[in-house]
Amino acid sequence: MEVGLSIAQMQRGMDVEGFYLLKAAFAKVTASGKPFLSAVLADTSGTIEAKVWDYSGPIGERDVGKVLKVRGSVSDYRGMPQFTVDKLRLAEDNDRVDVSKLVSVAPIDREAGYDEVKALVSTIEDADYRAVCEEMLRRHEAAFRTIPAAKSVHHGFLSGLLMHTLNMLRLADFLSAQYADTVNRSLLLTGTLLHDFAKEQEFTFSELGLVTDYSTKGQLLGHLVMGAQEVAAIAAELDLPEEKATLLEHLILSHHGQPEFGAAVLPQCAEAELLSLVDQIDSRMEIYREVLAPLKAGEFSQRVFALDNRRVYKHK
Repeated sequence: MEVGLSIAQMQRGMDVEGFYLLKAAFAKVTASGKPFLSAVLADTSGTIEAKVWDYSGPIGERDVGKVLKVRGSVSDYRGMPQFTVDKLRLAEDNDRVDVSKLVSVAPIDREAGYDEVKALVSTIEDADYRAVCEEMLRRHEAAFRTIPAAKSVHHGFLSGLLMHTLNMLRLADFLSAQYADTVNRSLLLTGTLLHDFAKEQEFTFSELGLVTDYSTKGQLLGHLVMGAQEVAAIAAELDLPEEKATLLEHLILSHHGQPEFGAAVLPQCAEAELLSLVDQIDSRMEIYREVLAPLKAGEFSQRVFALDNRRVYKHK
């Protein structure tokens, strides 16, 4: 019995036991009328089809996104590996499950990254803007440190929001110095920190923290509107001057740049324009990073919808 193998290591004839993510599950019936579960198991190395014969529950479609402990054997089915499960159960609190082997995690040091975010916030010279940042971090620290930045397009892994925001803060800090005669650094850094905080409300999450869908408010309002609403409320609590509060709301509402990309309004100040560009730079570079990672030098990717349906070339 092989214990703890990754899916990529599984080979025909192996007996395997371990913890895997339930990626999909469908209750079915054989031609002879016997129930079975058709499932897809996953970890960070890949996926494998699984069958649980003569099985009618309790584990099923409602458990997608949860971790299972399974025992079974690997075989071939139509030229593809298939896992026949003999025993399965949901992972329990006392199980030693390494989540980083099951779902993708941001390739950063989370503690150091969050410390750098706080350090950059501490350099915001305007006391009003700095106070809003500190209050938002106080309220949302846990989610900000752990949730993905998206469902799938970019930074869709654990701590993706932290990684995305930190990258953007670094760019914003550099560009605010480059255009110091045009840009208010305090406003730009504050808008950059706050721009995606409402994704915590926009999404629903699995037990492991991955995005599973959009919430009702996420679909009806979206994170730009919800983010602007919360910042407006905090600005009122902190007694910010009206213009500063309005500018922060504007940066959040316009950070997608164009209405066709989800912006509620067009950017109408230099800081809003720069924020939308910084957001686009980091999101698109992350898409390139993820697309290029599995390619070999000299290969083209499949067409990438998020990059205007183009193919990407990996050079030496």
